[in-house]
Amino acid sequence: PEYTRRLWARRHFIAAFATARLTSMYTTARLGQLWQVMTPLLNAGVYYLIFGLLLHTSRGVPNFIPFLCTGIFVFTFTQSTVLAGTRAISGNLGLVRALHFPRACLPIAYTLIQLQQLLFSMGVLAAIVLLCGVPLTWHWLLMIPALLLQSVFNTGLAMVLARIGARSADTAQLMPFVLRTWMYASGVFYNISVFTQHAPHVVAVALNANPALIYIDLMRYALIDTVRAGTLPAHVWPMALGWALLSGAVGYVFFWKAEEEYGRG
Repeated sequence: PEYTRRLWARRHFIAAFATARLTSMYTTARLGQLWQVMTPLLNAGVYYLIFGLLLHTSRGVPNFIPFLCTGIFVFTFTQSTVLAGTRAISGNLGLVRALHFPRACLPIAYTLIQLQQLLFSMGVLAAIVLLCGVPLTWHWLLMIPALLLQSVFNTGLAMVLARIGARSADTAQLMPFVLRTWMYASGVFYNISVFTQHAPHVVAVALNANPALIYIDLMRYALIDTVRAGTLPAHVWPMALGWALLSGAVGYVFFWKAEEEYGRG
């Protein structure tokens, strides 16, 4: 409780740190902040060429372009948060050694940076969805709880990886491969229910319980009218809440347990 109070007292520092880092991130690029939107759009274009046109995973998926873009934007939020969290301590050793503050400020701030980037991108995603003929409905309001739950889940992951990354520099090199594997198992490019229909029961349950898939499906359900409730994994909202609480609580305690070790070499 005392650590939590100290962390809450630094909330303005967390917000200022995140905003400053986000502003400085693209200062040397000619297009500046536009890269926040262009990066996921370029990724969507590449994946549409490969999976939509060449491998034809778009077959049987109505509104495939909104389906694909939503999956990429939502997974990129988790992916970027995990990668940033891995370096949250190891990449800020000067700050950690110079100032006394709750070290959890750093992974939380990096999660906030990625959330701000996602919010910039959501405007573009909404435009893509509308331009593809998907109507604006009240379901769009479901994006708010889905995004909040995913943010808590991502924060927990960032804290876990921040502690591990502070101890082992090899973690930052390994994570891109882990995340790429996770992405392919999360239905970003295809309708995963097509595969789970004929898969062994254990495999189907494991795939449908994948937290990345759950948050992607909730966002698709909110934005795309052809994604029906019946196509979502069973108990999707309780699972989304459960993953958020589990990741947030475990990540917070796991990170706090090593508080005195950060920055000591």
